[in-house]
Amino acid sequence: MGAPNDNPADPFKKALAEATRVIADDPDMAVSYTVDPPGMSADTVRLPQISRRMTKDEVLLARGTADAYALYRKYHDERTAARYAPPGQMARDLYDAMETARCEAVGARAMPGTASNIDAKIAVEADRKGYGQIREASEAPLAVAAGYLIRHLATGRPLPKGADNVMELWRGFIEEQAGGTLEGLAETLDDQAAFARFSRQIIEDLGYGDQLGDDPDAEDPDTEDQAEEGTEEEENPDAQGDSEGDDEGMDASPEQSQEAMDDAQQAQISADDMADAEMGEEVDLPEGEAPLEPPPPQPISDADPNYVVYTSEYDEEIKAEELAEPAELERLRAYLDQQLDPLKGAVSRLANKLQRRLQAKQGRSWEFDLEEGVLDSGRLARVVANPTTPLTFKMEKDTNFRDTVVTLLLDNSGSMRGRPISIAAICADVLARTLERCQVKVEILGFTTRAWKGGQAREEWLQAGRPMTPGRLNDLRHIIYKSADAPWRRARVNLGLMMKEGLLKENIDGEALEWAHRRMERRREARRILMVISDGAPVDDSTLSVNPANYLEKHLRDVIAMIEKRKAVELLAIGIGHDVTRYYDRAVTITDVEQLAGAMTEQLAALFDNDPRMRARVLGMRRV
Repeated sequence: MGAPNDNPADPFKKALAEATRVIADDPDMAVSYTVDPPGMSADTVRLPQISRRMTKDEVLLARGTADAYALYRKYHDERTAARYAPPGQMARDLYDAMETARCEAVGARAMPGTASNIDAKIAVEADRKGYGQIREASEAPLAVAAGYLIRHLATGRPLPKGADNVMELWRGFIEEQAGGTLEGLAETLDDQAAFARFSRQIIEDLGYGDQLGDDPDAEDPDTEDQAEEGTEEEENPDAQGDSEGDDEGMDASPEQSQEAMDDAQQAQISADDMADAEMGEEVDLPEGEAPLEPPPPQPISDADPNYVVYTSEYDEEIKAEELAEPAELERLRAYLDQQLDPLKGAVSRLANKLQRRLQAKQGRSWEFDLEEGVLDSGRLARVVANPTTPLTFKMEKDTNFRDTVVTLLLDNSGSMRGRPISIAAICADVLARTLERCQVKVEILGFTTRAWKGGQAREEWLQAGRPMTPGRLNDLRHIIYKSADAPWRRARVNLGLMMKEGLLKENIDGEALEWAHRRMERRREARRILMVISDGAPVDDSTLSVNPANYLEKHLRDVIAMIEKRKAVELLAIGIGHDVTRYYDRAVTITDVEQLAGAMTEQLAALFDNDPRMRARVLGMRRV
């Protein structure tokens, strides 16, 4: 019998991790379970957390997610993908969705059990994103629909409810534009390079050919010259180095030669990245696999491809509890509570007022005359009058209000030291507690740098001889005080970290805002709100001393413009003692906690207002 504290889910989690490694054919791959969004990096797979209750939905989602990532790891080659990947955003989304569908379809043929597991994962995702309620194709993501269609055609399996709706909304358009190309799907599934060319043709058929970039298979004159030289060498075997080696090759049987070629090819494909990085030698890949030239590096910023970072090697994304011991966090939290104590009444009133305002936006409604649910006491009179009348029940309708996530991004720069950082921490405290009462998930993030006036990045730049315009020249520190799925009671103590001496340094707002935006884009909620709490412009002395004076400010404006253009995230800002409306359209300025009850309540409640004119009127306030 296990110990009382044993988690009954642990044996299942261990078995699932082992199965994931086997399917992926990667015994060294790390598998973890987290409340954060699942994902996969070079050597780690993050799966959804499984609670002690081990509900059916949790198990199915974890198994489906594990199988999807494992098949992608097994059948996807990053070098081939990078070679054919289009630069345009929409084209890249289509390309990635179809490649994911290919890996899952190929895996389903070899391991049929994975198909039903992934179906369960797709069903959960489609339900969370509300795909079943979409009625217009313009509201459904084309890239997702294309991936679903490829999976459906390749496997012959019907899609889960919700996902089939998205596919059918776009299916007519896709088959009308790319029907001829789709006929070649079966012949390309097992060859990633061939499928990549197939995907690029689909993208062109759908009208996004201008986002494909250059053709990676276009012949290069240098390649032609090398091919001609290779042909001449084949015609003159005596000119090829060691004749003894040639004789040995001639003695081998055709079966042995073929087996040796297959082994060498497999070994090369699995080790090509390591060989290129460590030895710097050129190696021969199978025909159609070798890129004509190294793929261009991905831009640092989606908002500005010209934004440069000298090195990101020393940047860190870290949880608040890793920056201080538990006892110190408790002490710092107690210090923050002391500052909250004189305002306890005002803060409590604010929390209650904000909660009432937000709950008023939920627009509760009920469905009546149901066969099950909550007994409808209002209609009992007719049962008394006529006992043959059956009892009726009612049920509250789901509302869009709860399908919302709010991220608070706090400026942890040195200029916030003292009263401003206390106000920012109090803002985060009040908002997190209040929104959690309203069943809205809240994420709290902070941003600063690891050093004053440049850290290890600047030292590396100095040793390199001070090259001109190096770009951002400091080491970022992005702090996670509370993830969106973590309950407030566990993260409450982390806010005390902002009171820690020596934490607050420089601020590089643009990259922090882009980081928070990327985290929000991975969320499943239908509505995503990003609130920045800052005291003004980005400042980093080491960066601004060797770059244009507006380098960081321009990048911040570019990131804000990108977020507002994409419209996937709603952006709001609170300026602590400084007017930030020159950067953010929706912003207010507060100078003390007493103003929170007016400014923050009205502003945040306005975000949930369904009337755009009312929202515009309230958000039109620039200063409190």
